[in-house]
Amino acid sequence: QVQLVESGGGLVQAGGSLRLSCAASGAISSFNAMGWYRRAPGKQRELVARITSGGNTDYADSVQGRFTISRDNAKNTVSLQMNSLKAEDTAVYYCHALVQNPFGRDYNYWGQGTQVTVSS
Repeated sequence: QVQLVESGGGLVQAGGSLRLSCAASGAISSFNAMGWYRRAPGKQRELVARITSGGNTDYADSVQGRFTISRDNAKNTVSLQMNSLKAEDTAVYYCHALVQNPFGRDYNYWGQGTQVTVSS
């Protein structure tokens, strides 16, 4: 069982920055991928950014060039640096981990979420 704990959300003005962190209970170096998703009011959850065990990254088009995902295997943390924030970035942000067992079965783990509010 993997536990994920997010931190770093809050209220910021448009154009500002926030840094989210996700602390995992396991060794993230063994995770297939970790990422950040968000759910805005009235919308479905969407992928924001993802980083694989090999270090490859993917970003939603809406955050490309503004957000950066990174990980620290020694600290078992994944971070999301968010710059040039916009009102439309307002959402609950969730940390996600994808773990595959030796038999090829995938397990998805989620954090409790952290609120990011961007005022315009």
